[in-house]
Amino acid sequence: MKNVLLNVFVLLLAFTVSSDLGAQIRTPAPSPGATVKQTVGLVDVTVDYSRPSVKGRTIFGDLVPYDQPWRLGANQATKISFSGDVMLGGKAIKAGDYAVLAKPGRSSWSYMFYPHTTGDFSAYLEDGVKAAATVMAQPVSMGEITVENFMIQFDQITNSSANMWVIWDKTAVPVEIKVETEKAVQASIDRTMAGPGAGDYFAAASYYLSEDKELDKALTWINKSVEMGNDQFWVLRAKSLIQSKLGDKAGAIATAKKSLEKAKEAGNNDYVKMNEESIKGWMM
Repeated sequence: MKNVLLNVFVLLLAFTVSSDLGAQIRTPAPSPGATVKQTVGLVDVTVDYSRPSVKGRTIFGDLVPYDQPWRLGANQATKISFSGDVMLGGKAIKAGDYAVLAKPGRSSWSYMFYPHTTGDFSAYLEDGVKAAATVMAQPVSMGEITVENFMIQFDQITNSSANMWVIWDKTAVPVEIKVETEKAVQASIDRTMAGPGAGDYFAAASYYLSEDKELDKALTWINKSVEMGNDQFWVLRAKSLIQSKLGDKAGAIATAKKSLEKAKEAGNNDYVKMNEESIKGWMM
């Protein structure tokens, strides 16, 4: 009996030791991963990258040498995905996943976009591997401002463009992204207008208002939306702006007053303020 118990004890001890050896200790990554997503027009742009720190080091020209390919972060090649076709710095890029590398320079940078096949950035530097596009960009000094962790963000966003900013230490470098929003939206409007609902009329009119195009048609559409019962304060606000751009100040004021009343009822102070300011300006 003692031998049996001893054997059981030994087996349990062995199991405990092997379990401990197989366990993995989880610690924070020195350059943690990050994902940034931005919709530009109708195209979704997603960037997966890592965020190394400055840690008192000289970054560009030292840690990241000038005129040498860089993985644009740490650990793996930065991955960027486009849900639709785009133009990057004037270069056409098809929808899909890309590995983006950079070659920093003192006065200019180049970004190289490769069809994504692996996270190993060195694989894209092998002989015979060609970039889908190479884009030039101009770095901007941030003066006394220092960004500790490498960052990729989007700004200057419009219906058809945005800048993707690569920012680290005291340097920021933009890449212009352009998309064919006009054609895509117009095709959607043309398809939908075969049997539109109130929301469709409003959406089409709002887009034409934002693009400042064919405002007579935009007014017709938004009037139809209102006639179908879509007289919400934000709809009336858009109608008043269209009327104002068409030179109908009296009509714009009358519509804005209706929007103002409904905004007050809804407790939306933003629209109350916008309508009051517009009415005051149009009455001058």
